[in-house]
Amino acid sequence: MPSLKDLKNRISSVKSTRKITKAMQMVAAAKLRRAQDAAEQSRPYAERFNKVLGALAASVGGSATAPKLLSGTGHDDVHLLVVMTAERGLCGGFNSSIVKKARVEIEKLRAAGKTVKILTVGKKGREQLKRDFADLFVGHVDLSEVKKLGYADAQGIAKDVLTRFDAGEFDVATIFYSAFVNVVSQIPTAQQIIPAAFEAPESDEEGTGPLYDYEPDEERILADLLPRGVATQIFSALLENAASEQGARMSAMDNATRNAGEMIDKLTIEYNRSRQAVITNELIEIISGAEAL
Repeated sequence: MPSLKDLKNRISSVKSTRKITKAMQMVAAAKLRRAQDAAEQSRPYAERFNKVLGALAASVGGSATAPKLLSGTGHDDVHLLVVMTAERGLCGGFNSSIVKKARVEIEKLRAAGKTVKILTVGKKGREQLKRDFADLFVGHVDLSEVKKLGYADAQGIAKDVLTRFDAGEFDVATIFYSAFVNVVSQIPTAQQIIPAAFEAPESDEEGTGPLYDYEPDEERILADLLPRGVATQIFSALLENAASEQGARMSAMDNATRNAGEMIDKLTIEYNRSRQAVITNELIEIISGAEAL
C-alpha cells in the first residue's frame, strides 16, 4: 500500500499533468478555428478548379495530344504514395489512421505485383512507416519549421512530385491525408493526383453540358493548368490535414483532462482513507497505552 507521501506526490503530479493537457486543449481550440476557416475557404476554389479541369479533360477525351499528366504513361506498374501526417503527436489517432490507410494500400499494391515508392510529409508518418517500409522511401518533406501553411509549401511538394514524374520514376501518384468533418470526425482519404482523375461533368436537363470555346486549344490550356491542379490538390490536402490535426488534438486533450480529473478524485479518496486509517491506528495506540497505565 503506498504511503501518504507517495499518494500526495502522485496527486500533485496528476494535477500538473491536467494543467498541461487543459492548456494544450485551449491552444488547439484557438488554432482549430483558424485552420478550419482556411480549409473551408479553400474547398469552393478547389472544387470549381477541378470542375473546369474535368470539363477540359472531357473535351479532350483520349486524344493522342493530351498532356501526359492527364493521359498517364500507359502503365500502372510503379506507384508513388504521398503520405501526409503531422509533425507532432498528442493528437489521438490522427496520424495512425492515415498511416493505417496507407499501409493497406501498400500491401494491396505489393500483393498485385506493383512497385511502391513512398514520399512522406510530416515526421510522425515517416516514423511509423519506417518500421516496415524503410526500403520504399524516396523522399521526405519537413514542415516542422513552417509557422503557417501557404501555397508555396504545396508548390514545393508538387514540384518534387512532378519532377519525379517527368523523370519517369513512377506511373501513378496518390496522396493520403485526413479530410476534416468536425472536431470528433476526421476521415482518412486517398486521392489520385497523377494521372489526373475527374468526375464526369454535370449535364443540363436535356443531357448536354454547357459548350465553351477555348483559346488557345484545350490541350495547351490543360498542359498549363494540370501542374497547378496538382499543387492545388496538395494544398487543399495540407489544409484539411491541419484542421483535422487540431480537431483531433483538441478532442484528445479534452479526454486526457477529464481522465486526469477522475484519477485525482480516486487518488484523493485513497489518500483520505489512508490518512484516516493512520489517525485511527494512532488513536488506538494512545487509548491502549492509557488503559495499560
